[in-house]
Amino acid sequence: MKVQKFKARIELIGINPFVFVPEEILMEIFRQSGKDKGHIPVCGSVNRRSYRQTLVRYRGHWRLYINTTMLKDSPRRIGEIVAVTIQHDRKDRTVQPHPAFEKALRENKEAKKIFDGLPASRKKEIVRYISALKTPESVSRNIDRAIGFLTGGNRFVGRDTP
Repeated sequence: MKVQKFKARIELIGINPFVFVPEEILMEIFRQSGKDKGHIPVCGSVNRRSYRQTLVRYRGHWRLYINTTMLKDSPRRIGEIVAVTIQHDRKDRTVQPHPAFEKALRENKEAKKIFDGLPASRKKEIVRYISALKTPESVSRNIDRAIGFLTGGNRFVGRDTP
């Protein structure tokens, strides 16, 4: 798969730095990924620093959002021209639920039913959050909070309701 290269000016939408991907490169990414809608996983580099990101269409334009893991101090670098490489990322990005979270859902039928009815993006948000925790204590505490959230008892991941 051929890596595409371009230079672009960092722009800002809301609080989010991004670059526009040139049309001819977008067409190649669409060809590589086999789609031109939805989220498209991409990888490459910004100023020679590797990244894995998702190419998204927002307000009619495809944008590559530039976060601080891709480019240090990216919000302060608006207007800077950066060297970008990009290609479709074929690696599986599936995050498996933490085994303790799966067990908690099996034990609480009400929470499982609500979790199963959530949009895929919301399920992914919860699974990623819990899977990224490091200590057994924080995993346990946040699984309890997640189950409480799903059953209407408390807030979780910055939300009042599932």
